[in-house]
Amino acid sequence: MTLHPAISAGRVAVITGAASGIGLAAAHRLGRAGMRLVLADIAEADLAAAAAELRDHGIEPLCVATDVSDQTSVEALRRAAEALGPVSLMMNNAGREGGGGILAGAEVWDRTIATNLMGAVYGVQQFLPGMLAAGWPCTIINTGSKQGITLPPGDTAYNVSKAGLKAFTESLAHDLLATDGRVTAHLLIPGFTYTGFTRRRGVSEKPEAAWTAEQVVDFMFEGLARGDFYILCPDNDVTRDMDERRIAWSVGDIIENRPALSRWHPDHAEAFRAHMEGRS
Repeated sequence: MTLHPAISAGRVAVITGAASGIGLAAAHRLGRAGMRLVLADIAEADLAAAAAELRDHGIEPLCVATDVSDQTSVEALRRAAEALGPVSLMMNNAGREGGGGILAGAEVWDRTIATNLMGAVYGVQQFLPGMLAAGWPCTIINTGSKQGITLPPGDTAYNVSKAGLKAFTESLAHDLLATDGRVTAHLLIPGFTYTGFTRRRGVSEKPEAAWTAEQVVDFMFEGLARGDFYILCPDNDVTRDMDERRIAWSVGDIIENRPALSRWHPDHAEAFRAHMEGRS
């Protein structure tokens, strides 16, 4: 298949949150494409296990224990990566679940925003200058979430972090228009995916509705090759059409001056069902 031009043998790909899930699946694909891999994760034991798995497949990564919420740690990651060679792909994939509503404690809010939003900000700030100075195609991929678009009630800190990441990545992509397409940015928006998050919630086998991390990465590669900015993934339960209708309804709250998050408002339940069924 056609690849995004930044995916080039011999150049360096940096992936945060690379010890499992989507990050590790991306490492396998990029390694098979001949890229030199720098894997970053805060979980050192898991990172070592991921490296061993890749070596079993003939891929030799450089592993750098990294806390993306710490700017100095991300700076050290950049130095290690640039010592390996020219970086052409940066995937800000590290993330964590929030776990609470509006009144969740400061520690929940701090760690969620620091990892999911500021981790990507630090990654871009560290790696983008080198990409702008380079003479080859480069790309930045930020892993977002549908929750950062439709904002389902309950996990407020997570929603806010991913909504902020969406806004940040959109602004980044606009600024990169000045490179005439040589440096690009993309927002990966996974559907229901079976990852380490799912396993930590006690789900030992992939739910039927979920995609595997490998399916998400395959879809991501296709989106990158097309030049898509929004790489909106379906899963085994939610189709592209369903996602589009849900997102359109969310935006319609502003246009129609409905209550906030009216999708979950009892007074709008029937109207939302009609919308999803194409009856309105």
